[in-house]
Amino acid sequence: PRYWWARGLETDRAGRPEGPEGPEQRGLPALSSLGFAPQGRAGTADRSSRGPTPASAPSPCCRRQLLPDQLVLLLEHLLEQKTLSHRTLRSLQRTYQLQDQDAEVRHRWCELIVKHKFTKAYESVEQFLQEDQAMGVYLYGELMVSEDARQQQLARRCFERTREQMDRSSAQVVADMLF
Repeated sequence: PRYWWARGLETDRAGRPEGPEGPEQRGLPALSSLGFAPQGRAGTADRSSRGPTPASAPSPCCRRQLLPDQLVLLLEHLLEQKTLSHRTLRSLQRTYQLQDQDAEVRHRWCELIVKHKFTKAYESVEQFLQEDQAMGVYLYGELMVSEDARQQQLARRCFERTREQMDRSSAQVVADMLF
């Protein structure tokens, strides 16, 4: 991939690595337009002379982490996409350890999980709803609007566990959504 932070994420709908065309040719905005610049050796933009890097052996530049604001921007961009494969979501989770980030990042991550019904990460949604109750109110709404029985069960189960710890007005708002 052209971007050090997207290694392993640039695939077509079938999960195959992209060809020479990038997201711009598929009607998506260039990631550079979101404030991300391509990275190469020593911060240069040209990595064509290095050849392909195996996904199983990330180069040192890939070990760098995005700042929380950059992760939020990336996740918001991904939320605008109609579909994302579960393989892409797994890569995001593995690459950025999204469940261990700050509340703003985890909130966007949970929105992606709910939107794409990524059941293998429902544990992250459950954890978020228990630990970040003030920010979780919106997420309860997303879980209920989806009309997915499993997501609605998740919302009800989390609410029952956290109801007593929530402030009264938030608890009432969530209860009105759930019941």
